[in-house]
Amino acid sequence: MSKIDPIAVGIYWDRLISITDEIVNTLVRTSFSTNVRESYDLSCLLFDGRGRMLAQGSYSVPSFTGTAPATLQHMLKRFPPETLSPGDVVITNDPWLGTGHMFDINVMQPIFRNGRIVGYCMSISHLPDIGGRGFSAVAREVYEEGLRLPVLKLIEKGQVSELILELFRCNVRAPEETIGDLMANASATSVGGRMLLEFMDEYGIDDISEIADVIISQSETAIRDELRKIPDGCYENAILVEGVEGTVRLACAVHIADGRARIDFSGSCDAVPSAINVPVCYTHAMACYAIKCLTTPGIPNNLGSVTPVEVTAREGSILNPVHPSPTGGRHVIGHYVAPLVFGALASVMPDRVQADSGMLNLINVQGRNREGREVSSIFFACGGFGALKGIDGAPTTPSPSNMTSIPIEVWERLTSMTVLAKRLLPDSGGPGEFRGGLGQEIVLRNDSPHPLTVSCLSGRTEFPPLGMLGGEPGKLREISINGEVVHPKGRYVLAQGDTMTIHEAGGGGFGDPKQRSRDAVLADVRNGFVSSQAAREIYGVAPAA
Repeated sequence: MSKIDPIAVGIYWDRLISITDEIVNTLVRTSFSTNVRESYDLSCLLFDGRGRMLAQGSYSVPSFTGTAPATLQHMLKRFPPETLSPGDVVITNDPWLGTGHMFDINVMQPIFRNGRIVGYCMSISHLPDIGGRGFSAVAREVYEEGLRLPVLKLIEKGQVSELILELFRCNVRAPEETIGDLMANASATSVGGRMLLEFMDEYGIDDISEIADVIISQSETAIRDELRKIPDGCYENAILVEGVEGTVRLACAVHIADGRARIDFSGSCDAVPSAINVPVCYTHAMACYAIKCLTTPGIPNNLGSVTPVEVTAREGSILNPVHPSPTGGRHVIGHYVAPLVFGALASVMPDRVQADSGMLNLINVQGRNREGREVSSIFFACGGFGALKGIDGAPTTPSPSNMTSIPIEVWERLTSMTVLAKRLLPDSGGPGEFRGGLGQEIVLRNDSPHPLTVSCLSGRTEFPPLGMLGGEPGKLREISINGEVVHPKGRYVLAQGDTMTIHEAGGGGFGDPKQRSRDAVLADVRNGFVSSQAAREIYGVAPAA
């Protein structure tokens, strides 16, 4: 093909996205863990033969999508294309080469057609376990966090490396689930490769690079056009976040000029001796995600989505730590990158920025259930979504990541932890012309005869989700065990009968609460989202007796 007409481009693009969606479906159907099967902590992507990201599954985690292009380049540096063969599968979980911590496995397979590489398929997912101290924020060095894999060939010319599988069996708590997920990722990339070849055969395409040229160029042009609408200048923001042993400062300077965004995080504090440091690959991914949300949220992600964005951070800072800094809980700081950027650009993009969200709360559970089976799984919960101009925040909706909650029945059967309560918290959403989303109360009880170790990985317990442009903050998160408040990044042991109670943070409000319509306030009261007292005192609306 020498030229592709716009209609054909649309058809090809939709087809490529449908292929990545099928890769996601394959990974979910064949996985062994609830992290993938129920919570969708994953991304699946296609690249062209030149290693350029072309399409992602519709349901993919923003951070994984953002780190994958660099991960592929690291893999190809270790194994150049001319050294790869059909049937090879390459993996790594190195925090600085992958997604920022060792619990995510990156799995890549080259796609061969007529003896040459025409593309690459990659799947990424959070493994049930990787050994060490487990998924938590308590490690002091990366060496404590588990089995760190450089770029390796898991499968070479179709032959699985039994040595690598044996390393997993010897080092992880739930080997059956972990190896099952590892091989599910490999299977998913095989399906992606087969479907891409079928697509190329169907349309008589010998090389998808020309299609990639058009798709990537169109996406880059679209985001640059939106960036040019922002007045050139430097926009700054800084926030405080609770760390493990003290307060953490995050800062950014967003430089907008000539259709480009250069985001510098060098004003952030130094790295800390706790596993909440954020490798710059993750910082870059979340910064690109923020710009994408503000400019072209409706366009599928590809290399063109990130090309106009440059990210820098001071080496040795919490947003660019150096080895051997621990990074296991990197998301509890890394998730603040998006609202940090939103806050910087609020004055020039008031119609698009989002108030702060209550964010995800991840609780990693390890031990044995009542049947004596080894458990290593994550309980996903979240606070309220931040409000936007014209839109109330949704209750208990994750942001900036998009994992889903495990169904209660599945969780109770897996862990022997009973979910005693799960209810919305009235008045937890930040007041505003558009109200922040509600948080929730969750009560868990260990009904296993064995002790269960729980590692908390969350924030928003000291610094609430901020409102935007006159909106008020949402309520804080609080975690307690047997009635005693505990640290949101601590590690604790629940004996049989012990209970953990979680009050999730509410999302921030948007705009002056006094401007909220009377009908909206009265509807909130009827629905139990806002109390009659709050309606009178905050919104100036007196519900009928």
